[in-house]
Amino acid sequence: MTTDELKKAAGYYAANLVTNNMVVGIGSGSTIAYVIEALGKRVAEEGLQIIGVATSDKTRRTAAHLGIPIYNVDDVDHIDLTIDGADEIDQAFASIKGGGAALLWEKIVAINSTKNVWVVDETKLSPKLTHFLPVEVIPYGSDQVFRRFENRGYHPTWRLDQNGNPVRTDSANYLIDLHLDHIEDPFVLGRELTSMVGVVEHGLFLDIVDEVIVGRPDGIEVFNAHPEPLI
Repeated sequence: MTTDELKKAAGYYAANLVTNNMVVGIGSGSTIAYVIEALGKRVAEEGLQIIGVATSDKTRRTAAHLGIPIYNVDDVDHIDLTIDGADEIDQAFASIKGGGAALLWEKIVAINSTKNVWVVDETKLSPKLTHFLPVEVIPYGSDQVFRRFENRGYHPTWRLDQNGNPVRTDSANYLIDLHLDHIEDPFVLGRELTSMVGVVEHGLFLDIVDEVIVGRPDGIEVFNAHPEPLI
């Protein structure tokens, strides 16, 4: 099976976790595109009644186009289930997210959800977090933050669009990607980044997920957050 086929299988499996009258957080990314597709089919064919809370403008537009009612996170009093993807997940269920520039909204929706499910193909699993780490920063003073990252040996790069301009998040902030050989203690690094003035949020998602759905060539594998290892 190709990577896209693994993503689709995992995405459709995850969409079946949604039941009638749920408030559902809908994540971002290529795997979640299949979740949205599957949910749209269920709304059209089964009459599934749900309220969606989108983690990005792109997700909001795609879901609404498929007939999924979308509300703002502040317009609901709870979120039953959030389904999202991940860029990398380690054996302790720590994750890096933000490759699609939606990490802030993704984290806001996640922490307000009763249950969080991540949907990935098997290439996203890793013994240690080594993927580039996105950090969302406000534009004002962002050069100073960038230099602080350089001075700490984090090898930062600006996230740029195809025209060489800074990528803007849905909150109009910039993204700086940190390139680390590995992250020995994501909790320590997360606290350090959060304490830096000018940093809005980082892409480390820690102690958040409840279940991980993995698309593998021989089928779907589901992990509860603890204590089963992911690899």
